Amino acid sequence: MTITEITRDALFKELKGLPLYWWGNMSELDFLKRLCNLTEMPSTDKRFPDAEGDIRQHRVNNLDWDDYWIFYDERFNLQRNDKLLLEFLAATVHPLVCPDREQAQALVKIYNRHLSFDGWELAEVYQESGRFIYGPRELTATPSALRRLSTIAKANDFEYLNTQIARMEASIESDPELAIGTAKELVETVCKTILQSFDVVPEGSWTLTKLVKETSNALKITTADVADDAPAAETVRKILGSLSGIVDGLGELRNAYGTGHGKPLGAGGLRARHASLAVGAASTLALFLFDTFKHKQQR
Repeated sequence: MTITEITRDALFKELKGLPLYWWGNMSELDFLKRLCNLTEMPSTDKRFPDAEGDIRQHRVNNLDWDDYWIFYDERFNLQRNDKLLLEFLAATVHPLVCPDREQAQALVKIYNRHLSFDGWELAEVYQESGRFIYGPRELTATPSALRRLSTIAKANDFEYLNTQIARMEASIESDPELAIGTAKELVETVCKTILQSFDVVPEGSWTLTKLVKETSNALKITTADVADDAPAAETVRKILGSLSGIVDGLGELRNAYGTGHGKPLGAGGLRARHASLAVGAASTLALFLFDTFKHKQQR
C-alpha cells in the first residue's frame, strides 16, 4: 500500500466537508454500479442476498446509514486498497457524476493536494464528447517538464495542446509508440502556436527540423546570443546547439517506432522508458521555446 492511512483520512475528511455528495448527479446505486457488480458482493443484512439489496434497504428505503458509509464499508475496501480508492475518486469527477466542469476541476485539485504526498494524482487521460475523463497516474511516470508545460497550456487555454499532453501522459506506460508519435506532434504544435503570433504560416512541406529552425529564428534563439564573457558561455552554447539533435532524434524515433508509420512484421517495439525519454526531450524543448517566447513578450 503506497497511499497512507494519513492521506486516506485527510481525503475522507475533505469529502465530508464539501457541500456535495460523493455520488454527485447520480443515485448512490447507479454510481456504485459503475464501479462494481453489486449483485456479486455479499450483503451485511441477512434479509438480502447481495450488496445491492442491503444498500437499497438502508440508503433508499430507510436511510439509516450515514452519507459516508462507503468510506468504512469493508466490501469496498477504500481504507486499504489503493486501486479501489483511486478508481472511486476518479468516478466522483466523471462528467456523468459531476457535470459541472469547474467543480470537477476543483475536486481534482483537492484530491491531488493529498495524493501527491504519496506519489499519485488524478490526471486527464482522454476526452469524451468534449469532456476530460480523469484517471489515476503515478507522478514519477511523467517528466516534470511535461507537467509544467501542461500548466502553461491550461493557463492559456491551448485546447489541442492539452489533448496531446493528456494523450502522452496516459500512453507512456500503456502505449509507448503512441507517446513517441505524440511527442513529435507536441513540438510541431508548440512551434506553430508560436509562429502564429509572428504571423508566420508554416508551409506544408516543412519538416520538424525546419519548423523548429524557423521558430528559433523568429525567437532569435542562436548561440550568438551568448556573450563570450558570460558565465559558462561554452556550456550554454552546447545546450542550445543540442536542440537540433533533439529534433532530429524525435523525427527518427517517430519514423522508426511511433504511430503513423507501418513497420515490418516482427519488428521490436520500444518500452515505457524509451517513451518517457522521447516525451521528456520533446517537453523540455517545447518548454524552452515557450519560456523564450514569454521572455521576448515581456521585454
